[in-house]
Amino acid sequence: MKNRLHLIAPMLLVTALGLSACSGTSSAPEAAQDKKLIVYTSEPQKKIDEIVQAFEKANDGVKVEVFRAATGELKTRIAAERQAGKITADVILAADVPTFEKYASEGVLSKLDVQNSSALDKKFIDPEGYWVGTRIIPTIIAYNTGAQSEPPASWMALTNEKYKGKIAMPNPDVSGAAAFNTSVWFQEPVMGKTWLQDLVANAPLVLESNGPVGQAVAEGSSEIGIVVDYVARELAAKGSPIAVSYPSDGAPYVSQPAGVFTDSANQKTATAFVDFLISKEGQEIAVRQSYLPVREDAGVPKGAPALKDIKLVDPDLKSIAGGQTEAVDFFNSLLK
Repeated sequence: MKNRLHLIAPMLLVTALGLSACSGTSSAPEAAQDKKLIVYTSEPQKKIDEIVQAFEKANDGVKVEVFRAATGELKTRIAAERQAGKITADVILAADVPTFEKYASEGVLSKLDVQNSSALDKKFIDPEGYWVGTRIIPTIIAYNTGAQSEPPASWMALTNEKYKGKIAMPNPDVSGAAAFNTSVWFQEPVMGKTWLQDLVANAPLVLESNGPVGQAVAEGSSEIGIVVDYVARELAAKGSPIAVSYPSDGAPYVSQPAGVFTDSANQKTATAFVDFLISKEGQEIAVRQSYLPVREDAGVPKGAPALKDIKLVDPDLKSIAGGQTEAVDFFNSLLK
């Protein structure tokens, strides 16, 4: 097994990813067998369809098939295919770094050779070159503006008894972002087990994923939601009475990594797809889809704060990956 997360110097990082100053995507595949691509993703269907359409337009003759599911379901499917002998997909685009770290350590992912990573902050790139972040997706506190005039300003505030029975949150067994967040909170010295216990004591409604949490807040069935920011932003743009509070004690975030499976027979096409995701064109699509981008020259979504104005939590990813199962198990034990 490869020794993962052995951090290397920035120069080696650049080498590992085959970086250059080019802003385009890798060259299009030539062999006929490289014309078809299968992508596993947790992206909403409409959004991944828009990305695929743009990629196919930029790569004549390439056809992309998509299997879309929540991260938990994707992991189950991949595990079953590995047991059967081969992963069917070429690319994975899903929520959390720990999943990619695990796959890389098990030899499931190939090293990437993408051109556009030179435009990204290094924290969005795997030091060993097996994945690259494609969006910044912070988890924040959303609130129904008809029910809450002064929303909780921090994670710590959510344990106040006045919010009992008013909070909705996604299931960490289903949502990769929720599982990541649970591990972050579990390991935060000022939060940890005590904060999780106090939060669960406030009887949060645990829904399947971020989408239902946002809907619950927008409809008012839950006054407060622990949810990824773009879901609340999209609902607000449609006129729903929902607003966003970026917690003063820091927003954990996932970077929606992308990687190429070692089993893929279409390595060149698969790598081109990942490269497209972090190209300026790919990132401008992400911004139109209400995501915060991983490169500065793509702008920010309408209604979103500038990245410099958001306090993001940047934990040690090795520690978060190693402790995620324990954290989720602990949280689930509190619900019983």
